Amino acid sequence: MRLNREFNGVVDITAEEVSRSLRLGPELVAVAILDGVLSGFACAQSFTSFCYRERQAEITELFVMETARGQGLARELLLLLEEHLRRQGVQSIKVITGGSNDAALKTYVRSGYTRKEHAVLYKELGSV
Repeated sequence: MRLNREFNGVVDITAEEVSRSLRLGPELVAVAILDGVLSGFACAQSFTSFCYRERQAEITELFVMETARGQGLARELLLLLEEHLRRQGVQSIKVITGGSNDAALKTYVRSGYTRKEHAVLYKELGSV
């Protein structure tokens, strides 16, 4: 919960909801522990689509506490997710991150990702 708040700001989600999502959801979640302290996490999802023959994947989150940065944790988290996705048959991975998030962009590029030109659009649908 603490890392999610640091990553996303104020998030209205309970520990029970997080636990349920981790147990039942399709998301891969990797965590980094540094000196006994939970210091980072990364999430990925893989899926199939009728549009593509190959299994698709996205890394949806990557966060390392500011006090733990610069020690290779983000790279290790990415490598762990990549290995799990590779075992699921994924051959390429997409990442969406903030265009001005220089630290994240640098981490991804150093890890072998290339920047592509795409537009990301967002729309609030409201409550169901």
